[in-house]
Amino acid sequence: MNIQSRGERDGWTRALKKTNMADRLTQLQDAVNSLADQFCNAIGVLQQCAPPASFNNIQTAINKDQPSNPTEEYAQLFAALIARTAKDVDVLIDSLPSEESTAQLQAASLRQLEEENHDAAARLEEVVYRGDMLLEKIQSALADIAQSQLRTRNGAPSQQPSLPES
Repeated sequence: MNIQSRGERDGWTRALKKTNMADRLTQLQDAVNSLADQFCNAIGVLQQCAPPASFNNIQTAINKDQPSNPTEEYAQLFAALIARTAKDVDVLIDSLPSEESTAQLQAASLRQLEEENHDAAARLEEVVYRGDMLLEKIQSALADIAQSQLRTRNGAPSQQPSLPES
C-alpha cells in the first residue's frame, strides 16, 4: 500500500516546478505516471478497506466483528491527490507549444525578444554611464571636502572649493 503523505505530495509539486528535467514532455510523462500510480493506489486501498458485501442477506460473524473503516477519509485523500496531479498535468499541457507555433512564428518571437534584450542592454549601459558620472562627482566633492578639512586643521585659510555643477 503506497499512500503519499501531504509532505511527499507537496515535495513532488515543488520538484515539478523546480525540476531541471530535459523538457516539458518528460515532466508531463512523469505527471501522468504519477496520476496512474495514484489511481492504482486508490483502487487498491479502497478495495482493501471496503466492507464485505453480503450475499442473500446472510451476515457472517466477520461482518459484525469488523471495526468501522476510514474508507471516506481515504476516498477524500485520494480524490485530493488525483485532482492536484490532474491540475499539474493541465498546467504542463498548457505550457507546451501550441500547434499554431510554426518555425516562422518562433523565429519572429525570438527576433522580438532579441530586440527587447538589446533595448534593455542599451538602457542598462546608459544607467551605468550616468552612475559612473555621478560617482565621479561625488568622489570629487569628497576630495574637496577632505582638502578643506586638512587646510582648516593645519590653520591655513580655507578656500571655497569649487563644486561641480549638477
